[in-house]
Amino acid sequence: MITAGGTGAVDTAVFVLAAGDVIRNIATNILWTNGILDCLPHQCSLRRVSSPNGETRGQIIQKPRYSVLDGLLGPYWKAVGLAFNCTFLLFGSVIQLIACASNIYYINDRLDKRTWTYIFGACCATTVFIPSFHNYRIWSFLGLAMTTYTAWYLTIAAFLHGQAEGVTHSGPTKLVLYFTGATNILYTFGGHAVTVEIMHAMWKPRKFKSIYLMATLYVFTLTLPSASAVYWAFGDRLLNHSNAFSLLPKTRFRDAAVILMLIHQFITFGFACTPLYFVWEKAIGMHHTKSICLRAIVRLPVVVPIWFLAIIFPFFGPINSAVGALLVSFTVYIIPALAHMLTYRTASARRNAAEKPPFFLPSWSGVYVINAFVVVWVLVLGFGFGGWASMTNFIRQIDTFGLFAKCYQCKSPIPPPPTPATGNHHRR
Repeated sequence: MITAGGTGAVDTAVFVLAAGDVIRNIATNILWTNGILDCLPHQCSLRRVSSPNGETRGQIIQKPRYSVLDGLLGPYWKAVGLAFNCTFLLFGSVIQLIACASNIYYINDRLDKRTWTYIFGACCATTVFIPSFHNYRIWSFLGLAMTTYTAWYLTIAAFLHGQAEGVTHSGPTKLVLYFTGATNILYTFGGHAVTVEIMHAMWKPRKFKSIYLMATLYVFTLTLPSASAVYWAFGDRLLNHSNAFSLLPKTRFRDAAVILMLIHQFITFGFACTPLYFVWEKAIGMHHTKSICLRAIVRLPVVVPIWFLAIIFPFFGPINSAVGALLVSFTVYIIPALAHMLTYRTASARRNAAEKPPFFLPSWSGVYVINAFVVVWVLVLGFGFGGWASMTNFIRQIDTFGLFAKCYQCKSPIPPPPTPATGNHHRR
């Protein structure tokens, strides 16, 4: 199920600029909140499921995240979780659509990116016919292979290309660049925003924690080498090229990577949209309709706004940063950590916890310290400074390219050679 967060292998712009302590802290936060997201559904199960003899052990209810928050903390938390998660998935789908147009342009530039967005919007709209996450199981494995090829293509191609002439690696020279890089990392590794929904699709959800841990570590092997290699080769040029494909020479290997990423992004679009389909169906009372065609028609009002937003804001790269700062920070880090703290705030809740603290934290005090650190650190640096930096950059893109940009960050057309002046020449 790695495809949920695989696009970071391509979106390498500014990625490594905020390296060092930021990457280490975010990686730690990811692994920690991943464990939290796994144990909360278990705790919800123990509170809601009871057999006639009173035994509740070993039973798991597979529920969407907002239902878990409702079962543990009440309807207000459900509303907050639902709002953030749906907004994140909405813009996550927008990003995948923008990425499709951005990538295919480097195979066929006879059409501008906005036209490609029209085309791929229609293609991605076919996901309305896919009933549930269970139907994506084989596609997730294919997406893994596609992302792996693309990531290692970027790594190898960058080393074979070598460092560009006059390449510079100035790092973040301004606070805006530093926090833009940090929020790109938040977005890249924030793919476990739909983990509860993915767990819902597993036949054996008890294995989710170990499987997702291995998946997260594997994602590190894809994103970090490719981003580091491309930054080594092209340096600060990535600041103005949000798509690394634009800097690599056109070869059949690059075209293969682009095509595989297009398929992968179609799969990821479906992953991100499916929870939105479910929420919309339940809101209008059509979730249990058996007719696939009727459900597809009902789901179209979800796809059309995504299509429209991708055309309005085609800023691949800056929009990733904004989503990472304003939405991923809450959906993936702050809300799970706060929910965990409030769920186990009483002594009785801790005694009856579905999962005890990990072996390296024998006391609940240590768990609370880590949760508090995640909340404060992400709130201040991710949402606060990161939100300021990402919105500053986003507004700058609007001022530079305008809304409904026809071809964002496309190469400038080569002006025609000047025609020789013609006229009568008079002799003296």
